[in-house]
Amino acid sequence: MQDNIPNLTRNADDVVIVGGGLAGLFCALKLAPRPVTLISAAPLGQGASSAWAQGGIAAAVAEGDTPEAHAADTIAVGGGLVDEAVALGIAREAAPRIRDLLAYGVPFDRDLEGRLAVGREAAHSARRIVHVRGDGAGAAIIAALGEAVRRTPSIRLIEGFVAEALLTEDGAVTGLQLRAAGNPVAPPVLLASRAVALATGGLGHLYAVTTNPFEASGSGLAIAARAGAVIADPEFVQFHPTAIMVGRDPAPLATEALRGEGATLINGHGERFMLARHPLAELAPRDIVARGVFAEIAAGRGAFLDARQALGARFAEKFPTVHASCIAAGIDPATQAIPIAPAAHYHMGGIAVDARGRSSIDGLWAGGEVSSTGAHGANRLASNSLLEAVVYAARIADDIAGRAIPSPARLPDALVTSRGNAPDIAAVKRLRAMMSAHVGVIRHSDGLAEAVRSFAALERDATSIAVRNMATSALLVAAAAWTRCESRGAHFRVDHPADVPALARRTMTTLAAAREAAESLHERPLPRIAQPVIA
Repeated sequence: MQDNIPNLTRNADDVVIVGGGLAGLFCALKLAPRPVTLISAAPLGQGASSAWAQGGIAAAVAEGDTPEAHAADTIAVGGGLVDEAVALGIAREAAPRIRDLLAYGVPFDRDLEGRLAVGREAAHSARRIVHVRGDGAGAAIIAALGEAVRRTPSIRLIEGFVAEALLTEDGAVTGLQLRAAGNPVAPPVLLASRAVALATGGLGHLYAVTTNPFEASGSGLAIAARAGAVIADPEFVQFHPTAIMVGRDPAPLATEALRGEGATLINGHGERFMLARHPLAELAPRDIVARGVFAEIAAGRGAFLDARQALGARFAEKFPTVHASCIAAGIDPATQAIPIAPAAHYHMGGIAVDARGRSSIDGLWAGGEVSSTGAHGANRLASNSLLEAVVYAARIADDIAGRAIPSPARLPDALVTSRGNAPDIAAVKRLRAMMSAHVGVIRHSDGLAEAVRSFAALERDATSIAVRNMATSALLVAAAAWTRCESRGAHFRVDHPADVPALARRTMTTLAAAREAAESLHERPLPRIAQPVIA
C-alpha cells in the first residue's frame, strides 16, 4: 500500500467512497463505469459489520406480502419516530435491489420450486427475510460484491487506509485525510475530491460488549460531525438481545432467526421469562427483549437461548455460523442452552441525510449504518439494515451520476491536526466501559452526565486522532441520550421510564451542541455513582 501514496495525492478521482461494507461496495458498483476510488480500512470481506450479518435482508417478495405491510411493521417498531415516506420508499425498492444482488452473484436460498425462500424474524407480520445458507447472508453478499468490485476496471481499490478527517472549505467537501490503518505514527495522506460518500459503518465497538468488528468505532460519524455535519438521532443504539457470552471481543451473535424458528429464552431456572413481558414473547421488538435479558442477568438468574427442542440435531445444518461459534467455545447447542447477553449491535442514528443520501455538507453523501435516513426511528426492525444500505447506496450512485462534480480543490498545506500518536489503550478501555455501563441498555441521568463530561474532556485532550474520533462519537450519543428525558424505543431511562408525546420527534444535533451540553454540566457536582465494571 505504501507504493500507492504518491498516486493518491496526485491523481484524485472525482468520486471517493469510504468503506468496504455493503453500502460502499454496492454504491461503487452502481456508479460504474464512472471512475471511483474505494477506500477500505481492512481487506474486502473483513472489518465490515455487514459481512457479519446473519439474519438476512427484509423484502416483501413472497406471495401475499406487500411493501405496504413491510413499511407498517417498520413504523410500528420505530417508537413513533420513523419517517413513514422513507420506510415505504425503502420497502418498495426492496425487490429490485434483491434482483441486483442476485445479478452480482449472491446465492440467496430458494425453496423446492425455485422461489426465494423467506423466513420470519421478530416484529415482522410475515415471512419476508431472504437468507443465504440460513445464517450466512452477510458474508455471502460481501464475498459476491467484493469479487464484482475487483473485476470492475472503473473502481480503484485502496485497502489498508482509514479516513481520519474530512476536509472542507466554505461548507463544501474538498477531500479527506487518510492514514495507514493500524499505524498511527505513519505520515498522513491527503486525497482531494469534491464528491465523497461515507459508508464507514456504525459505532458498536465504542461499547465493551458488542457484536461489531473493531473497525466499527464511529470514525465516519466523527469526521463528519467535526466538519460540521448535522447528526440525527445519535441516542438510539440497538442492543442485540442474544450475543453469545463466551469471553470473546467482539461477541459472536446468535441470530434472531433462531427465535423465528422456535428457539426460546430461558433463565438459569429454566423459565421462559419473555412470556410475561410481551405478547410476542421471544419475537417482541429487540429493545424489549434486550431489556428482558438484561433484567434476568442483573437479577443473577442468567439468560440463555434454548434451541434444543426447536432445532436439536438440525442446528448445525440450519445455522452453521452460530453452531461453529458455540462449538469453538465448548458449547453444543443441540444439547445445551447458549449463555447470552445484550450487546451493542446497530446505530439507528448517524449523519443526517435526505432521500438521496445527501448530508448537510455540500459534496458529502452517507449510506449504510453511518447515516440516519429516518427509516429506523427509535428502534430498527430486524433485517432492515442491509436493505436500507443497498437502497441508499443505489440512490447515492444515481444522485452522483446526475451531477457535474467540480475539479478537485487545492488541498491545504497544513493538516487538519498534527496529532498522530498511538491510541491510549487505557483511555479506550475506560471509554468502552463507560459506554456500556452508562449509555447502554439501561440509562440514568447521573450516569449520562458523568459520561458526557468524561467524553467531552477526552475529545478535547486526546493526543491520538483515533481516540479523539471515538470520543467525538461517544459524546454525541451520550449528550443526546442525556438531553432526551423520556424512554422511547432503544433509549430507556430509569429516571424517565415513560415516553413523552411532545418528544415524539427526531433529534437533529451537531457536535457544537453536544459540546454545549457538556459545558452546561461543567459546574454541576459530579454524581456519586460507582465506576463502571464490565466483565
